[in-house]
Amino acid sequence: MNVLLINGSPHEKGCTYTALSEVANTLEKHGIATRIYPIGKKPVRSCIACGRCNELSRCVFDDDSANEILSLMQQADGIVIGSPVYYAGPNGALCALLDRVFYASNGSLAFKPAAAVVSARRSGTTATFERLNKYFTMSRMPVVSSQYWNGVHGFSPKDVMQDEEGLQTMRTLGDNMAWLLKSIAESGPPLPEIEPWTPTHFIR
Repeated sequence: MNVLLINGSPHEKGCTYTALSEVANTLEKHGIATRIYPIGKKPVRSCIACGRCNELSRCVFDDDSANEILSLMQQADGIVIGSPVYYAGPNGALCALLDRVFYASNGSLAFKPAAAVVSARRSGTTATFERLNKYFTMSRMPVVSSQYWNGVHGFSPKDVMQDEEGLQTMRTLGDNMAWLLKSIAESGPPLPEIEPWTPTHFIR
C-alpha cells in the first residue's frame, strides 16, 4: 500500500511539509509507503473549461504538473493534500491544479481514502480545510478524519514542531488512514455500483 501526500506550498520544506511529514512518518510505522510531492513554484494553468479532458482522460495542457499529479493519484491507495493558508483559503496555484486534476480524473479516484492538511500562521484553517475536502466529497472518496480539524499553526517549521496538539492531530490522521486502508484491503465489501450521473441545472 502507498499514500501520496501533495505539498501544495511553494516552499518545498516549509510548514506544510512539516505537517505532512508527521503524517507520512506515522503511515510508514504502519508499513505503508509514502511519497511527498511538492507542487513547487513554477507557473500553473487554470482550467479553461474546454472539455477536452473528457476525451483524453487527462488535461489538455501538459506543460505543468497537473497530469503527473493525476497519474500519481490514480496509482496511490490513499491521498493527502496539504496547503498553506493564503487569505483564508488554499494556495491558488494548488487549487488551479486540483480543479484540472479532479475534473480530468473522470471518476478514477472514487473510493480512495483521502484527507486534507492545512497550515496557518494564525487563522483561516477551517475555511481552507473545508475547501480542500470538497474535492474529495464530490469524487466519491472516503474522507479520513483525525481527532480535530487537520491543521497546524506556526510561521516556520520550527514553530510547527512546537504545536504539540497539531502534530498529534497529524499522527492520529496517519493512524486512521492506515487503519482504513488496511480495513479495505483485508475485508472490505465489494465497491458500490456507480449510478450514471444525471446532471441538471436550475432551469430544468
